[in-house]
Amino acid sequence: MSAAARVLVVDDSPTMRGLITAVLRSDPEVDVIGQAGDALEARAAIKALNPDVVTLDIEMPNMNGLDFLEKIMTLRPMPVIMVSTMTHRGADATLAALEIGAFDCVGKPSPGEPHPFGDLAEKVKAAARSQRQYVKPAASRTPPPAVADFRVGRKIVAIGSSTGGVEALINVLQKFPANCPPTVITQHMPPSFTRSFAERLNRLCAPVVEEATDGARLEIGKIYLAPGGERHLRVANASAPHCRLADGGPVNGHRPSVDVLFDSVAELAGRNAVGVILTGMGRDGASGLLKMRHAGARTIGQNEKTCVVYGMPRVAYELGAVEQQFPLNAIGEEILKITAARKEGSE
Repeated sequence: MSAAARVLVVDDSPTMRGLITAVLRSDPEVDVIGQAGDALEARAAIKALNPDVVTLDIEMPNMNGLDFLEKIMTLRPMPVIMVSTMTHRGADATLAALEIGAFDCVGKPSPGEPHPFGDLAEKVKAAARSQRQYVKPAASRTPPPAVADFRVGRKIVAIGSSTGGVEALINVLQKFPANCPPTVITQHMPPSFTRSFAERLNRLCAPVVEEATDGARLEIGKIYLAPGGERHLRVANASAPHCRLADGGPVNGHRPSVDVLFDSVAELAGRNAVGVILTGMGRDGASGLLKMRHAGARTIGQNEKTCVVYGMPRVAYELGAVEQQFPLNAIGEEILKITAARKEGSE
């Protein structure tokens, strides 16, 4: 048995520190080695205890979590899981933290929530195991010039991602021109975060990025992000493809589920689709990507070296769902190669 993941819990609320500690200590493979109430205490605790993982509150006195995260990533890079309020402002701050280099995020529970911090212990263990090189990313924050000679074909692009997906999706989608193929995405995220993430992507990328709505028609130059929460994103109607937000229980522990999206794309588009599975914990999306490949779609997986967590792509690769693996920086260009119209005419 491997050593327990050693965690430092940082939050200005004693109640919240106690709750997080209790949740983590319920897992025998996690060891909470200390607590801190602000950034100054946390800095001293990191030096003294050398934790494997830090859970970090965003809103704290003296120095907020974002500023402290910047210092951690600059001076002593390590896995950090952000703990945020489930508000629009909290979502914006958390997304900024994920871009800075945080491993993942969890939302603070509502009063009376039966299972607070759901999979926090699993995220902590994944963070402790991660081979990711923790350095502050130097990604561009402005959209690249449009690809002037890109001629879109008839394919639909479907992308699934989870832990590490914020940075990965920004990297991939910033390669897309304004006339990109219709693209649908399921990224595992708390319900209140997906709209903020869509807005952020829309600012950073050349195409239009929006949170998917029921009935939204798939159009060239648009990217649709599944809303977090109560429904799954599917695509429907081969003659006029559009988004469908479908009721249903969690699949692989997730709602929305990547498998549900990929299954629908396999049924709707067949060979006129590209499936892409990016970094993430677990196996969601692997079987759906296999269905896409069996239906004739081209399929791409992120390689192990560039994943924050090589979970979903690994399972998909082992199932035979992935036609080819690529490093993250090459995936955007590869999608464009596959989806471009042939010189003789559209695909």
